[in-house]
Amino acid sequence: MPPYPTGSWMPVALSADLPAGTVMPAQSPAGPIALWRSRSGRAAAFADRCPHRGMRLSHGFVRGETLSCIYHGWSYAQAGNCLRIPAHPALTPPDTIRVVTQPVEDGGGIIWIPAGEPAAGPPRFDGLAPLRSMMVEAGIAALETAAGTKAAEGLLDYTHAGRTVRLLLALEGKARTLMHVLVDQDSNPTNRIAASRAAEALRRAAEHLAASGTAR
Repeated sequence: MPPYPTGSWMPVALSADLPAGTVMPAQSPAGPIALWRSRSGRAAAFADRCPHRGMRLSHGFVRGETLSCIYHGWSYAQAGNCLRIPAHPALTPPDTIRVVTQPVEDGGGIIWIPAGEPAAGPPRFDGLAPLRSMMVEAGIAALETAAGTKAAEGLLDYTHAGRTVRLLLALEGKARTLMHVLVDQDSNPTNRIAASRAAEALRRAAEHLAASGTAR
């Protein structure tokens, strides 16, 4: 995972992709995380490793306001402290048993994780709404080359078939980018389908450039 500039925000997922009571793997500026939402709707981010035996917590399951490891069922509160060890039901787990947590901002349909301590909150895109996310097996340079323009503060404008779509980029490696497609809030279904197809066309073009080694 490449370092993110200290004080910046990384858009790790769309809010709609994390319903209440679910967990998913994601990448953050600090590395792999288990991104989860409690039954009451609060989003949280844990380092993707159970302190007990190292199992990925993104394989776990949500119970109420806790995330439980799928291996031995150890359960953790959103603050990261262990609340329950099923093999020892009468034991109150010591506070030293805890998961590393990361701050989460969930707003505007996007879930953000900070790098360091930003001086302000994550960006807001007035008038825009997230449509979908897709993984691109190419870096931002390949996406910029395919689009014929440069990204500005993580946003890339791409014109395809006479339509311009805005793409929010999150670098996940030297040759891997998470791309969130943004559309006007009042877009009709036809425009949303066109935006999705434009993003898919750009993904294919960028991946072709990356594979051929011709991205600048």
